[in-house]
Parts: sequence; C-alpha cells; structure tokens
Amino acid sequence: MFKVLLIRGNFVNLCGKVFKKEQMNYFPVSSSILSARHLADFLKKQYNFGEKTDCQLIKAGINHSYLVSDQDKKAVFRIYTLNWRSRTEILEEIKLLNLLKKNGIQVSFPIFDKNTNYIQELDAAEGKRLGLLFSYAEGEKKIHDLPLELNSKIGEIMAKMHKITQGMVLERTTYKKQNLLVDSLERLQKFSPQESEEMTFMKTTQTYLLAEMEQVKWAEVRKGVVHLDIGMDNMNIKDDQDITLFDFDFCGNGWLVLDLAYYILQIYYSDRNDAECQRKTEIFLAGYESVCALSAEEKRILPFLVLSLYFYYLAIQCQRFENWSNIFFNENYLKRYITVFIKRFFESYKMA
Repeated sequence: MFKVLLIRGNFVNLCGKVFKKEQMNYFPVSSSILSARHLADFLKKQYNFGEKTDCQLIKAGINHSYLVSDQDKKAVFRIYTLNWRSRTEILEEIKLLNLLKKNGIQVSFPIFDKNTNYIQELDAAEGKRLGLLFSYAEGEKKIHDLPLELNSKIGEIMAKMHKITQGMVLERTTYKKQNLLVDSLERLQKFSPQESEEMTFMKTTQTYLLAEMEQVKWAEVRKGVVHLDIGMDNMNIKDDQDITLFDFDFCGNGWLVLDLAYYILQIYYSDRNDAECQRKTEIFLAGYESVCALSAEEKRILPFLVLSLYFYYLAIQCQRFENWSNIFFNENYLKRYITVFIKRFFESYKMA
C-alpha cells in the first residue's frame, strides 16, 4: 500500500493524519544530493540571479558541483560534503584563489553574494553543509587528445603559480610522508586482503619509498602552497591555448614538486604508451623550467613522489568510500588500479 505524503509549510499530511515537521522521525543519512531546482531558487535570492536561472548537477563525488546558468552567464556552485572541509579551510582556499587571480593566474575564482559573503550554509538532511560559488572556466576538457605543446604551457602556468606560493603557508593540510604513505596504507589495508599479491607489493613499495624519503636533501627542495590536483580533469582549455585551472579543494602546504609529480601521474594515467608519456613529461618539465629552475634533488625525487601520490589518492577513495558506489570501488578495482597504474609506473622508471 502506498502512503500519500503532502507537505504544506511546517505541516505534513500522511495518510490523512497531520503532523508538524518536527514530530516526524527521519532515518539519519550520511550524504544527500540537494535538489537542483530548489538550489536554483536559493541562488537567485542570494546572488540576484535572473528569474530564468537554471541549476544542473554536473558532478557528485566528494563534493557536489552544480552548473548555474543565467541566460548567457554561467557559474559553478560547489557544495562541500558534511565535515569534509571546515569554514577556515574554505576561507584559506578563497584567499589563495584571490591571490592567484590578482597575480594574473587564470583560475576559477570565488564569487561573493549580495551581502558580500562567500560561504553559504545549507541545512541538508545530514546536517549543515557549506557552499561556494565559482566563476565558470571557459573552454573544454581535453583528457586524451591534449596537444603535446600544451604540456609545456601547463608547466609554465604551474611554475608561475609556484613563484607566487613559494614560502606561503595556509591553515590547511600539510603533505608529508605520514599522510602520503603511512596513513594511506592503513586505509588501503581495510579494502584488500593482507596476503594478496597487490597488498604485498604496496607494503614493499611503501618501505622502499620511506627509506628514500630519509635520504632526501630537503634543504634543496622548495616548499610552499600546492594545488595537488592539477590534471586534465581540473582545467578547461579554450581555443587550444587558453587554460583555466579550477578545483583547488586539495590545496595545502608541502614540497612544490608535489604538483609536478601529480601532473606526471596524470600523464601516465591517461596514456598507456610509456614512450609517449616520457615525451610528454619532458615537454612539461621543459615548460616549467622555462620559468622556474628545478634543483637536481627535486628532479631526482620526482618519481618517488609520483608513487607516493598514487598511495595518497587511492587511500582518499578508501576514506570517502560512501561517495562512490561499491560496484565501482571494490577489491577487483584496487587490484586493477595497483597493477595497471602503480606497478606500471614503478617498472617504467626501473626502481629497485
């Protein structure tokens, strides 16, 4: 038998019986997707968008992103998952984006509302979630058909960004061996049998990388604020040359070469031809060094940092398991990811 639920104001009519909303008991939820239609109404009021403004969910992952369209104007509204980023962390992201924009780096920048507030609070079923409106990054993603010369341009942009963020510190995560390698493996072990070939490889590789970390001449490695997610998914390219970076959700403190390592990871993730990957990597590094020189030690440790980031981001998928379906994220997925990406990169650089 179907139950008819009618909602009027603060009252709910369930099968002929009227309850106040606060009298209704709802089963707790850990994550919800907010209605795009109702979000459009909310944004119209907060940002003075036009009456014909449309809102459409474009990505539901750790955070949820909505495309906001007001005739010929576009923006993107991000809703952070509950307890994923604190208000302070978001404000630090805003500070970074405004600094980069001021210094001529093309980024998707934050937009404040009619009351000059950046952060919005939304009462979702699971609790209060925070939202932020961003400018729209013109262009399109080019994941598999990125022209070779654009790798050089991306290197140049990254180097210019690092010139601005070198020595800077944010009130956000600091990336180091503990969270990149130690905490990450602990999370991975909960999703894969301890005795499996893949997990044995990961443990051995972790031991190897931690030993290498101890040998690094850290005084020769620059520190500052990193994006840590600069890849083909987080940039739009207009007319094959105009690049805008977005999604600084993982920005934090660490060695600047982590950004280079992550981009190299992305090259190997999107292309199965090792020779082509090596060529793209060389072009990317040449573009970076045309603006900012790398020390010999920074170049030497790049492969180790690429592997460390594989650990870290695979562990993020474990940590945020509820944001992916278990059909997608399971033991077979982990085996395939470790074999196809991590082992392949390890072997391509002929590490011990």
